[in-house]
Amino acid sequence: MTTMDAESSISKQIVELVKSQSWEVGTHLPAQMLADRLRVSRQPINTALALLHENGLLTREKNKGYFVADGFSEKTSDIVQALRLEENDVVTSVYFRIADDLLKGDLPQEFSEQLIKNTYNLTASQLNAVLSRIAKEGWAERKPGYGWIFSSMLLTPDSLLQSYRLRLALEPAALLEPGFRIEREVLERCRATELHLLDGGIETATADELHNRGVRFHESLVEASGNAFFIDTIKRVNRVRRLLSYRSMRRRDRYPEHCRQHLHILELLERERNEEASAFMKEHLQYTLSSIAKIGDILQP
Repeated sequence: MTTMDAESSISKQIVELVKSQSWEVGTHLPAQMLADRLRVSRQPINTALALLHENGLLTREKNKGYFVADGFSEKTSDIVQALRLEENDVVTSVYFRIADDLLKGDLPQEFSEQLIKNTYNLTASQLNAVLSRIAKEGWAERKPGYGWIFSSMLLTPDSLLQSYRLRLALEPAALLEPGFRIEREVLERCRATELHLLDGGIETATADELHNRGVRFHESLVEASGNAFFIDTIKRVNRVRRLLSYRSMRRRDRYPEHCRQHLHILELLERERNEEASAFMKEHLQYTLSSIAKIGDILQP
């Protein structure tokens, strides 16, 4: 990915984050907080913040940083279009095309970089960015010597169900860890996201955004357990399940109930009723597992 593509991508993610969290005018946007949320270093965050400031979306105060300005009152799509950020979404678009073609059986399990470059008409930098993202998320890896190989573990619909069964064993237990402690800021951030989705965000969010919303919610709760083994496992599972989970998002009628269940879990945790939250987390994951099993046709090639 070129430097310009990277800056535009981070800028767009910041725009989407501000809108999804319903942060009001005057909200402080610390670079480190954004870097942690978007899982990047501070350097691209600072560059993106400067870009948004130049375009009037943020104000800046000396020695304090950047703050949300009036420009965020516009719709996300209008902001993105005005800043021409959508023109740099080639990598994300091709990423999902590769995922879909792989699940349909249109790509071989072993492949060369030239095949991907020619099939999807990519530049060298775009090819590197796409393959880096795929490798980072665990569903392809470079072969010793030459070429790449897709993970066979992720090529069947049952793989997604298996990932949920693992989470069913792990996540309820995480809420019962002796060192479990969730910050109020995390609770409020998670709650704001769910309310935003119920207020129309389910229909307007991209598959990527919906997946990331679920990932952030569940990882935030597991991280609060303080158990490094739980945290590492859930992050590994979430990286590799994206390939199949995004397909399940084609039917979004189940998402309002997901949001309501997430809100109930947050309420129980806020009241320090962790045993009830753990039991309900189990019910929630079982509900999701059942919902996905019912739409198995979507997951088929």
